[in-house]
Amino acid sequence: MKPIAFIALLSAFSMTACAQPASPQAGGAKIVVATPASAAKAEPAYAAGTPEQRVRAVLKQLNPKIQVDRIGPAPIPGFREVVATGQVVYVSDDGKYLIQGGLLDVATRKDLSETALSKVRGEVLKTLPMSDRIIYAAEGTAKHKVVVLTDVECGYCRKFHSEIAEYAKRGIEIQYMAFPRAGIGSPDYRKMVSVWCSEDRKKALTDAKGGRTVKDKRCTTPVDMQHAAGLRMGLTGTPMILTADGEFVGGYLPPDALRQRLDQIIAERAAAAGA
Repeated sequence: MKPIAFIALLSAFSMTACAQPASPQAGGAKIVVATPASAAKAEPAYAAGTPEQRVRAVLKQLNPKIQVDRIGPAPIPGFREVVATGQVVYVSDDGKYLIQGGLLDVATRKDLSETALSKVRGEVLKTLPMSDRIIYAAEGTAKHKVVVLTDVECGYCRKFHSEIAEYAKRGIEIQYMAFPRAGIGSPDYRKMVSVWCSEDRKKALTDAKGGRTVKDKRCTTPVDMQHAAGLRMGLTGTPMILTADGEFVGGYLPPDALRQRLDQIIAERAAAAGA
């Protein structure tokens, strides 16, 4: 790692996701690790106050534009757990140290950083209306409902959509949200705006993902808001599949594999509740 580097996003995407290219329009402030040469002096300005106040002061010093979603006690003593800009980091209560990287509970093999980020994702999803999503219902009663952040140009997004009927047969409701990977204002973005502005969004989305021309349209859409939400939720590639309450499921998964993974998540939750 270079002395000055962006803190890595912690969502562990499978290889079946299209990478998001760097873009000045991508939005979202990033946390930057200070170099030893720029480290705080013996009596830094953030030395006073409560642990949370010190943590906020440290983050502001590293990047004044950072958007903090949550600060709370960390699973490790002497640290605060911070969720900010789709990342989870740990800052010591005295403000001297910042740890980046996933935090694993060895006994349970559970990624505690992912748990923290899932809570924030769930909160973000609650702010995004169902009416703004393109929903493909399950056949019969839905066994599972997933949110899929998608892009019309992504190969794996197109592969996923080509099997939409098979997901429905397996009792999975798909709720699409827009995430143009190339950024706001890009040709990709304009295509997705046209999709969301169409009278028949489902047909327009299918056409766009099939490489067919979608009539250029402009209107007030949720594309910008959903793109910003994706960044807050730690998205680094598409498709990004989440449970309805924000737990990360994976990138592209075939219909049977997705059903199995969702069944597994339900079983794990039931086991945890009964423990």
